[in-house]
Amino acid sequence: MSAERWELEREDELFPESLREETTRHIKKLYGVGDPSVLNAASLSVIGARRATPYGIAIAEMAGRIAAECEVGVVSGGAMGCDHAASRAALDAGGTTVIVSGCGADDVYPRSSADIFHDAVESGGAVISLSPWGAPPTRSSFPRRNVVIAALSPALLVAEAGERSGTMSTANAALDMDRTIYAVPGSIFSPNSTGTNRLVTEGALPICSEVDLEMRISMDYGVMRIVMEGANAEMGEVASALAASPWRPDELAARLGQSVLTLLQTLADYESRGIVEHLPDGRYSLTSAAYQQYRTTPRLRGKGSEGEEVA
Repeated sequence: MSAERWELEREDELFPESLREETTRHIKKLYGVGDPSVLNAASLSVIGARRATPYGIAIAEMAGRIAAECEVGVVSGGAMGCDHAASRAALDAGGTTVIVSGCGADDVYPRSSADIFHDAVESGGAVISLSPWGAPPTRSSFPRRNVVIAALSPALLVAEAGERSGTMSTANAALDMDRTIYAVPGSIFSPNSTGTNRLVTEGALPICSEVDLEMRISMDYGVMRIVMEGANAEMGEVASALAASPWRPDELAARLGQSVLTLLQTLADYESRGIVEHLPDGRYSLTSAAYQQYRTTPRLRGKGSEGEEVA
């Protein structure tokens, strides 16, 4: 990242209005690179598990892409997993992203996210931090970072979260600040979805489809989008079962009434075609690309304050 460094204090004109609230009065200074004006632009914070499942990655990618298509920036923590997927998808769709780092804004952590740290700055976004220049990541810097992620946007989308996680601490911070919470439900058998499912039961707005998210952004950000739900790509019974939850081959064979040998042959074929992947715990899951393939695809979009349609 070669962009010029800058520092913002609370009295500076470009200090983000969203951080001037009583709940964030302890935030006195921001360090950053990139365009500081983006901190006051419309944004959606997207968070999720670092060790995300393909389902969580697909959700984060969907959120980043749709936000970019709505000309709404994406705020993330730049971590591996859902954070990286959301920022990467926003950038690839021509949007902007703000990364709130857990180390100095002139460094990159984790190294696996170097691409989004660089491209965030190059694409008109920013990398910001509460930590001084050159500061390494510390255990205490991430809870402080999470508060900024929650505060910067009027709404926060939780793609995937376990019950006890940094993702849930960010969601709780957003709740304390009366931010709108979008939560994507997951399988009741997935530990990575226990947090998101609880958020839904406690009043978070459930996002159950791509159309749901498009319409929520339209209503909450004043961006008109006309959507038309169409037919999903057709799934076979194996892919349909794996879309609901990852399974071990023997469990899946028993549930589908197939022999394990036949099922393994199907899984091997799907894996070679990039439809499924073998998880470290022995289960199989759809890949994030496959989840995207099976999303609702036909849609009409339009936006504009006067309601004009855009083909």
